[in-house]
Amino acid sequence: MTDLALLHRLIEPEAVALGFALVRVRMIGGKSDPTLQVMAERPDTRQLTIDDCADLSRRISDVMDALEEHGRDPIAEAYRLEVSSPGIDRPLTRLADFADWAGHEARIQLDAPIDGRKQLTGDLVGVDGDRITIDVKKHGAMTIGFSQVADAKLLLTDRLIAATAPLSSMGADEFEPDADEDAAHEEEQA
Repeated sequence: MTDLALLHRLIEPEAVALGFALVRVRMIGGKSDPTLQVMAERPDTRQLTIDDCADLSRRISDVMDALEEHGRDPIAEAYRLEVSSPGIDRPLTRLADFADWAGHEARIQLDAPIDGRKQLTGDLVGVDGDRITIDVKKHGAMTIGFSQVADAKLLLTDRLIAATAPLSSMGADEFEPDADEDAAHEEEQA
């Protein structure tokens, strides 16, 4: 089993060195397609550019390669590395996330049922100490401990889309076909 806490400790300094906040480190894909998924963001924009992802990916790869050279590879099997921003319907992994995204709709999976509920869906109200309050649809406000959260994420809503507009959409409507694709297309037409 991969030690995710160790991976987090190895990766976080690399993200911080680039000015990023580490959002999540986890292994996904199971035995058939093991993938080290790393999510990070710029604290001021909550986003990463493609170049940011590439920079962080190179730094992580360098650390992992150095550990492997010294026989201390933290991931025994072959794996893929996936570096990304958290996206719009982002995971909520840190206590501060619940405060930062107050007013937005979220789904929280609990590690054990509370009042017969293992899943809470509604608007995040805020944080007090290590306690999170969520206004659960058709139930009312519920306050839970951060330690009771098994998994949580924002839900895609118009309000969230408006709050997470991209840094720039410049070039999004431009398309430059690849020269190889043009040549292949011309051969198909001939």
